[in-house]
This record gives sequence, structure tokens and C-alpha cells, in this order.
Amino acid sequence: MHRVRTAKSPQNPQRAQGPQGPSMLRLATASLAGTAIEFYDFFVYGTAAALVLGPLFFPTFSPVAGTLAAFGTFAVGFVARPLGSVLFGHIGDRHGRRPVLVASLLLTGAATVAVGCVPTYESIGTAAPVLLLALRFLQGLGLGGEWGGAVLLTAEHAPADRRALWSSFPQIGPALGFLLANGVMLTLSATLTEAQFASWGWRVPFWAAGVLAAAGLWLRSSLVESPRFLELREHARMPLAEVVRGHWRLVLLTAGALSVGYAVFYTVTTWSLAHATERLGVSRTVMLACVMAAVVVKGALTPFAAMLGDRYGRRPLCLVGCTAAAVWIFPLIALLSTGEPPLMFLGFLVALVAFVTMFAVIAAYLPELYEPRVRCTGAAVGYNLGGVLGGALTPIVATAVAERSTGVPWGVAAYLTAVALLSLGCFALLPETRPVGGTPAGGGMGTAGSGAGSEAGPEAVSSGAGAGAVSSGAGAGAVSSEAGAGAGPELGSGAGAGSGSGAGAGTGAAGGQAVVRG
Repeated sequence: MHRVRTAKSPQNPQRAQGPQGPSMLRLATASLAGTAIEFYDFFVYGTAAALVLGPLFFPTFSPVAGTLAAFGTFAVGFVARPLGSVLFGHIGDRHGRRPVLVASLLLTGAATVAVGCVPTYESIGTAAPVLLLALRFLQGLGLGGEWGGAVLLTAEHAPADRRALWSSFPQIGPALGFLLANGVMLTLSATLTEAQFASWGWRVPFWAAGVLAAAGLWLRSSLVESPRFLELREHARMPLAEVVRGHWRLVLLTAGALSVGYAVFYTVTTWSLAHATERLGVSRTVMLACVMAAVVVKGALTPFAAMLGDRYGRRPLCLVGCTAAAVWIFPLIALLSTGEPPLMFLGFLVALVAFVTMFAVIAAYLPELYEPRVRCTGAAVGYNLGGVLGGALTPIVATAVAERSTGVPWGVAAYLTAVALLSLGCFALLPETRPVGGTPAGGGMGTAGSGAGSEAGPEAVSSGAGAGAVSSGAGAGAVSSEAGAGAGPELGSGAGAGSGSGAGAGTGAAGGQAVVRG
């Protein structure tokens, strides 16, 4: 009978519960602040790509080709993110979540400041876009490590019954980073002439990243290591190899599931800026204001959507949000094409509400799908591959399709709908992971169980038994490695129930997290 490596049962029950009250709030706030700073770095490039980088770094191209080239450099950051998640995920699974947060912030901040110092094509020729491309790659590499480290540090400290809520704090970070980046851009755009903005004004937000990175490092200096990491008996020697060998289906499913969220978000926040200012004649200031107002609402709704995830489950919210996005895509493109700010804002608002319904719970959902020894690598790789599918390609595809369109670019809506249907299918195949029966006694994130049984269940995201059991036992939430019959259907939703082997009497629940080899 194959046994699964499990988390230690802690000697100190209080430690297993993680910080509570003000301590948990401080940790979650520090994660939020750091994520906001890193996403500021990432988003300020996207806004600059939509507004100014094309003519400055690709002046020999036509306006549309220049915009496509600028979006191409923007996409490089998404391509680098999975590589960053592999690099930093290895560090996180081998040496802890905390070192990842410091190293990723340093790398992203330094690369962003350097972007603001790159001479334009007029000064150094083709070396300018080459340097831009290289620095954008480094930005993406750093951000690829940020999300996994910040989310896991919060999720693994959080009590089980409020894990989605506390884990949503880092998910608010991207909204704050976007608002900060675009707020700076909006201020500069409103106060400078076109010539001043093109000459030096666009560089200011990149230089400001240095100050923000220093503040983020100070905030993160007080963070403590994740209790789930400290309790592991054995760390994975090669986390990526274990993820590829035992969890590759799960990684692909999560990447496909998340692609619509990225596609919707970057349609609203990046492609729409270029499309409306270049083709519809809407002013840059008006577009930035419309998008920022919608993102404010999105950020404010994040914790409320997360609380629903704690009450009703992660998967139902993801399915609802994905369905809403699929239904709203054609109205979104129609409203954007009017060029009327109130109607565009309405389109953006509903789209981002659908987005936040999904993404508010993702920070709890993805870590719960993986065992602790490969959690940092697995969750981050799946998350960032979704960014490649949805975030990197969407502005490029949408720009190319819209250029061939007359009137409303329905081809863009058709493309986004196809992405939404892909995501809906992937979410339908993923299991629910919300702790069964509310709060495990230990309040910790248990690891996935291994059904013993006959291995009759078909394989979906892992090889082995059909039934997975998640312990809700006291303390570390240790799993039972001999739980249940193996006759369940895919993704471990079989019928076996076993008792947890933790420090208390825990009950195993089939289908909670059947994502490891049985």
C-alpha cells in the first residue's frame, strides 16, 4: 500500500492554528501591500504599452503594428511568469515561502526602475526594444514568484473556515497596484503636454517603483514563515519534477480554468485603452478614469466574494463567475464600441464583477488542490500558465482582429467567448476543496489524502485511487493515507470515508482534494 508523505502533527496546537486576530491581519496586510507593489510594476508597463511605447520604441512600424509590437513585449512578461513560478516555487518548496517574497520583490522592482531608464529607438536604435524586451522578461520572472509566495504564506496561516477571506487580501493587491499605476499615469497625462509625456513623463511611474520596492521590503521584513512549511517532515527535492509527474493534469486544468479571468481583465484594463484611444477617439484621460472606477469596485467586492467562497465553496463561485463572463462578453464589446464613457464604464463594471467572483477565491482554491511539499510550485505554475493563455494573448489577438473589423469587433467577442467556454469546462472538472463541515479542529490546511482501495476510479488529475480523503483532525490536519474505497469517479469524488490520522479525531471526506498519487 502506497503511503503519502504527510504534514507533522504539531506539538504546539496554538502554533498549528497560526496567528489569529491582529496578527493574522498584519500578515495579510503585509502580503497585500507587497502584492500591490509588484503588480504596480507589472501594470504600469501594460498601460505604457497601450499608450506610448509603440511610437517610442517601434517608430518604423505603422501605428497598428507598433501597438502590436508593444503588446508583444507586454506578453513576454506573461511568458516569463511560469518560468518565475518554477524558479521561485522551487525555492519556496525547498527553503520556505518567506525568501521568495523578498527575492521576487527585489527582482521586479529593479527591472521596473531600469525600464524607466532605457533610451528610446531614436537614441540607440534597435538596442532599445531589445533592452525593453529583456527587462520585461525579468519583470515577469519576478512576478511569477510573487503570487505563489504571498498567497501561500497567507493561506497556510489562515484558519480553515476563513481561509478564502484571508487569502483574498493578496488578491486585492493587483487592484491596488493597477489603481496606483494608472493613477500616476492619469495625473501625468492630465498635467503634461503630449510632447512632455512622450519625452519623459511616461518614465516617472517606472522610477517610482524603486521607492515602492523599498517600502515593500520593509513591510516584509517582519513576516514569519508558514507553519505548514515548518511542519513538513520532508521537503520535495525537485518540486517541479514531482508536479509534472504527479499533478500535470491538475496544472493544465487550473491554467485553462483561469484563462478567462485573465482574458477579461486585460481586455478591460489594457486592450480597451489602446482600442478606444486609437480607433474610437476617446481621450486617454477619460479611458483611464473609466477603467480605474470599475477596478475600484472590483477591489472593494473581493473580500465579500471570498466570504461567499468560505460559506458555499470555491468551485460554485468560480462556475458562476465564469458563466457570467461568458454571457456578458458580447454586451461588453458592444458597449465599448459606442465610445460613450457611461456605457463603457457599465461594460467594464459588470465584466470585472464576473472576474472577481472567480478570482476572489482562487488564492484559497489553488493551494488547497496541492499537498504542501509541492504547493508553491504547483499552484504558482498553474496560475501563471493561465496568465499566458488569457493575459498574454488577448491584447495581441484582440488588436489584430479589431484591425480587420468594420464597426463593432464581434470577432473579439467570439474569441473571448471561446476562452470562457474553455474555462467553464475546466472548472467543471475541478473538485471542491472547501473544508468539509466547516472548521477543522486544527484550523490548518490539511494535505490531500490517498485512497487505498482497488484503484478502480479513472484518473483525472492524479494517478492512483479514485477516492481522496482530507483529514479535518486537530492540529496540522494530517491526512489518512488509507482512506476509503478506490471506486470513485474522476478527481477523487468517490465514496470512501476514512478517519484522519492527526492529533485528534478527524473525519476524512472523499473528493476534498484527490490530487496526489494514491
